[in-house]
Amino acid sequence: MRRVGFALLLGLALLGGLRADWDFSQISRKAAALYGPLGAGQQRIDAWQQLLATQKQLDEAQKLQVVNQFFNRQLRYEEDIDLWHEVDYWATPIQSLIKGAGDCEDYAIAKYFSLRRLGVAADKLRITYVKALRQNRAHMVLTYYSSPDAMPLVLDSLMDAIKPASQRPDLLPVYAFNGEGLWLTGATGNKKVGDTKRLSRWQDLLKKMQAEGFPAEPVY
Repeated sequence: MRRVGFALLLGLALLGGLRADWDFSQISRKAAALYGPLGAGQQRIDAWQQLLATQKQLDEAQKLQVVNQFFNRQLRYEEDIDLWHEVDYWATPIQSLIKGAGDCEDYAIAKYFSLRRLGVAADKLRITYVKALRQNRAHMVLTYYSSPDAMPLVLDSLMDAIKPASQRPDLLPVYAFNGEGLWLTGATGNKKVGDTKRLSRWQDLLKKMQAEGFPAEPVY
């Protein structure tokens, strides 16, 4: 009974974390303290808050469309070396909105956390590292699985249209991750190979979000 009781309490605690409110007034205050005056970024953060508050009633397909278009329009593409003076920097959604810019992983990260906040389960979402064959370069997208064996849909910073992966032969998947695990992808299918503790940039990202006033990791 004690074990069952502890498991139940733990489950309720994690569920409570998932439903915990995001206090955007506190988040904006902490962001300003961390990064300086928010300027036009405050309007983009307010627009994000409005989206998250008003789009929960949509079905999942509509949520994908709304979130994909929001970040594709709010952010302009800019390389990390120009924006952050680092070769590879993973920005929080707040940092991206303050800048009004980001590179491919910043779009994917912002879309992931937005859809999680709108109630899409983590096991349906993966941030996916691919090779963009036409550009001959590394790229990152967000993929959505309606069921574990479904063909994933691709949310891409390069286009507003959300297409099944089968219609994106220009993308070669390499690995994928979310808040719950890390997968290797390829012709043989998806194979879970561990958790995201192996991804130091993901762990750093979560720490930055917590410093901005977001709840602890179980929310993700």
